[in-house]
Formats: sequence, C-alpha cells, structure tokens
Amino acid sequence: MEFRWEVLNNHDSRTINEYADQLNSSPVLARILLNRGIENIETARRFLKPELSHLHDPFLLAGMQDAVERIAAAITNKEKILIYGDYDVDGTTATSMLLLFFRNLGQDVGFYIPDRLLEGYGLSEKGMVFAKENGLDLIITVDCGITAVDEVKLANEFGIDVIICDHHQPAQDLPPAMAILNPKREDCTYPFKELAGVGVAFKLLQALQRHLALDESTVMRFLGLVSIGSSADIVPLVDENRVIVKHGLQSLSEPKSIGLEALIDSSGLSDREIGTGQVVFVLAPRINAVGRMGDAGRAVRLLTSDNKQQAKNIATILESENRHRKSIDEETFSQAFEIIESDFNPGEESFFVLHKKGWHPGVIGIVASRLVEKFYRPTLMIATDEKGLGRGSARSIAGFNIYEALKECEDLMVNFGGHKYAAGLTIEIENIPLLREKLSQIAAKQLTDDLLKPKLSIDSEIRFHEIDGQLIKLINRMAPFGPQNMRPLFLSKGLHVVGTPSVVGRNHLKLKVRQDGVIMDAIGFDLGEKIYRISPGEQDVEMVYIIDENEYKGRKTIQLRVKDLR
Repeated sequence: MEFRWEVLNNHDSRTINEYADQLNSSPVLARILLNRGIENIETARRFLKPELSHLHDPFLLAGMQDAVERIAAAITNKEKILIYGDYDVDGTTATSMLLLFFRNLGQDVGFYIPDRLLEGYGLSEKGMVFAKENGLDLIITVDCGITAVDEVKLANEFGIDVIICDHHQPAQDLPPAMAILNPKREDCTYPFKELAGVGVAFKLLQALQRHLALDESTVMRFLGLVSIGSSADIVPLVDENRVIVKHGLQSLSEPKSIGLEALIDSSGLSDREIGTGQVVFVLAPRINAVGRMGDAGRAVRLLTSDNKQQAKNIATILESENRHRKSIDEETFSQAFEIIESDFNPGEESFFVLHKKGWHPGVIGIVASRLVEKFYRPTLMIATDEKGLGRGSARSIAGFNIYEALKECEDLMVNFGGHKYAAGLTIEIENIPLLREKLSQIAAKQLTDDLLKPKLSIDSEIRFHEIDGQLIKLINRMAPFGPQNMRPLFLSKGLHVVGTPSVVGRNHLKLKVRQDGVIMDAIGFDLGEKIYRISPGEQDVEMVYIIDENEYKGRKTIQLRVKDLR
C-alpha cells in the first residue's frame, strides 16, 4: 500500500523552543504537542498528567437527574432491575460494572444480552418479553437502546420503565424512555461527546454515588473495566476518555476483580505492563470471542465472578472460543479476498460491498476491518441466510462517514446503526445490489484520490542521535495512545542500510540503518513486500517509524517500528 507522507510543521523553531522551556521539556515533545493542537501550557500539563479531578460533572449529561431519581426509588422500593447490554467488549464491561455496583448495594439485579445470531444488535422484542416474564420493574440499557423506539414502547406497555445509556448516534425520533443518557443527543450540553458506552454507564454510577452519598471508592474501583471497554471500542483517547483509560490501565497491574485477574492471567499478561495495545489486541478479542461465537453472557459471568475456580474455567473457555474465532476469521478473509480479486478492481472502486451465504455474522466486522487495512476502501461485509436476510458490518476510512452514507440508503435496509467509522445493518438479500450501487455512487462523489490514499501524519523529523531513553520517557508521558492521540510518528532521512535486510516471520521486514554513526535496529510488520525498495549498503533512505523499547531478561533496547520507507 502506498502512503501519503505529511510532515506536521505548524510552528517555527523559536515558538517550539519557548514552549519547551515553559514546559521544562524537550523541543521534540514540544513540537509534537504543538502540532497536535495543544498550544496552551496549562492544557499541556493536564494532558501529560491527567487527574481524576479533571472528570466532568456527571449531572451535566441531559437526563441524569431523572435517571438517578428513578434508580434511587428502585433501590428504596427494592424493585427488580435488569441491565440490558450489547454483546461486544464495550457492552459486556458496562453490564458487568453495573451488576457489580448494584449487587454491592444488595439490589435484586440481573442482566440480559441478546443473541448476536438470533436477535441481532440492540433491544429486542424477545428481551422485553423476558423482562416481563421475570417480573422486572426497571431496565437500564448500556451501549444500546438509542434507536429502540418500538422496543421501549413495548416495555412501557408491560409496565416496565427504561433508562437508556448509549453513545451511538441518535435518530430523529428518540425512544419514550424514563431517561436517555447520551452525550450525542442534540439537546445535551455535556462538554465531551466521545464517551464509550461503558463511559456513559460510568457517569451514571458517578452520579448515583453522589446522589446516594456513597464513598467515591465504590465507583472508582471499576476504572479497570471502563478502560478496557473504552480502549476496545476505539473511542478518541482525549479529554475524559484519556483520564479514565490512563487511571484504569494503571489499576490493571493489580486487578481487584477475580474475573479480571483470571482473564489477564490466561492471556499471558500477568506481571506485564498493560497498555491500550494489550487491551485491543490481547484482552478484547478474548472477551469479544464468546459474543461472536455464541453466548456473550459468559464474558459477563467471568468479569463478575467471585469464585477463583469458576473464573479460571470461564477464562479457559474464552481462550478456546478465541482460537475458534481466529480460524473462522482466516477462512472468511480468504473468501472475501478472492471475491475482491475476481469481482472488483481495487484501483477503480471506491467502496466494497461483499456478501456470501454461510459467513458467520460474528466475524464479518473483524474481516471488514482487515480488508480496510489491506485495500483502504470503505467495506461492507454481509452474511446472508436461508430466510432471505443479510446481516452486515461496515468499516470506513478517514474522511468518509459510513453512518451518514447508510442514512442516505435507509429505505433499502430493514434497520441500521453505528457511527462514522463503523456500522451494522440488516437487509433483505434482494436489496443488496441496489445498496452496493448507491454506496458506490456516494463514495465516488465524496472520496478524492487523496482520500483513497492513506496518510501518514509525521510528528517530527529527527536524527538518530536524538533517540535515547530520555526521549522514550517523554513519549511515554503521552500515553495512553489511541485515536486522536496516536503514538508519535518520526521521519529520518539520509539513512544508510547496514548489512542485508531480510523478511522474517509472517512477512516482516527486518533491517539495520545508520545515521551520523548511530546504528538502529528496525522492523516493519507485514512490510516484507517493501524489501525491493532497499538493498545492502543503500544510502539516502527515508524512513517513517515509531520508537519502541523492548525488554528482554531485564535489558532494554531501542527498536524502530517501520511504517513506511522510500
């Protein structure tokens, strides 16, 4: 894949040096912060040292007062509460957190997560009937519910109140719920709009803690769960999310939850520092696997377990389901790749819509993401069934709002939902060709040649002699890394290839490069095909990379993780 390189250079040297002096830091870090729009010294200090005191007042969320008063009444009257969650990591961590909170109060509380294959995403009629048959008085939704107008009406007809905690884009008509907590509501003035579903649920608990005059620790103990759900949902790691994830990840080094401890241990992360990378690529896939392949309730039972042996047994199941998911994932990716090669011209197409009978609905979102990484085109994968319906998962690229594109096609679908980079839908098979045609037209109008070529936003051009342990410490102060706060990208020019580059492992490019007498080890994951660009002894190589620090048997070494070179 070819990249566009853009070196961010929005400030002159004098401004950068003055900023570095005020911050008592290096010009490299100052340049990165300035280029990322952090131009105020106080803002920079808050960014580099996020504190829990920086969290916003939960009562700024529209509907919060109504929500806590209704829940307080349910607690006083010993009513039966149902937590209704989504089956992904965001939903299961939010469900687990609320369950633990209410159980600690001695409340009669249960949970319901819809079957991904039989019910699909969000509130379902089956779920509402379950609540009625079990005598529930109050349903609290997490990470779902914002578009469930009919289902909430049905709950109301059953005499059940509903409180919605969601972060997805609201439709024009809101459900007739007792309270709706969603920072994306048009009438909500909450200062930060990008909370995950578990983040919205956490704000509810903060408000309840204040309303019920509970100790702050009753809520802050859940920051580990909130950090996992937020990181896994790929929300922007700025503002309030940054505070939550920073402190939550720190708490995972000594998890107070039996279930979390079992999950971390079975994942091979015990006694290791856990960052967003370990959450996204190690912990989250295991939690997601049980929802993708069957009953997501197993993840909730793990995360809420108070029995070590039970937690260990469920964690083992998660491991097994994740291995199963990977095998289906690989098979589906191969089939999708073949369809693209035979039916599409990636150089001319602006949007991929793929469908096949028998694809597992639980993995098509993962495969769509992998296809976006491979071809850099918005991609919709649809798994069709014998009943004439298709369930789809869409993933997008920068500059193309997939939710808004689908909104222009809503007459062709049974239902849909999501946000600008990811969405899900249900569609009748006969409408798939029309949807493909319309989405292709929308994409062709909006996506320029530049937008169809991924961009590497380079934070700073540096020389090898500037790379040392102190610089790594400064970079690590910017963690946690994620959307809108990615790990800094650096550019170095005039590099000399030392020795013979090689392809190792699963298509990884490995090489040594020298500049100003300093030699650096470098590796480019899945960049084996770029070996043709460099040869032994070649000079004047330009390379974009991330600075990594490896530790082996107590010894730390610096390695450059290559993103592109020329």
